[in-house]
Amino acid sequence: MNERISREELVKIYNIEVTFFDELVASGLLNIHTENEIRYLMYEDLPSFERFTNWHYDLEINLPGLEVIHDMLNKMEELRQKNRELMNKLSMIAKYDEGNVRE
Repeated sequence: MNERISREELVKIYNIEVTFFDELVASGLLNIHTENEIRYLMYEDLPSFERFTNWHYDLEINLPGLEVIHDMLNKMEELRQKNRELMNKLSMIAKYDEGNVRE
């Protein structure tokens, strides 16, 4: 079974408001699982939760700001991946061209 932590435990451990957690879920920034009316966050999603919590409480970034930052970081990662793919294709083309020039 996957490791998880309940919303109530997160609120207690991280000293956050329940409404903040619920707002993250409602905005789609966090995905939760509900079992027996208890909301759980999977451990694999804990780094995202911690990042949002730090940005909100330490840097005083509001929920719309968190959404914008999250979207921008996702887009940056997509662009990095696309850049890697294009660089690999360019490298393969260059190797192919070098092979044809030598012949």
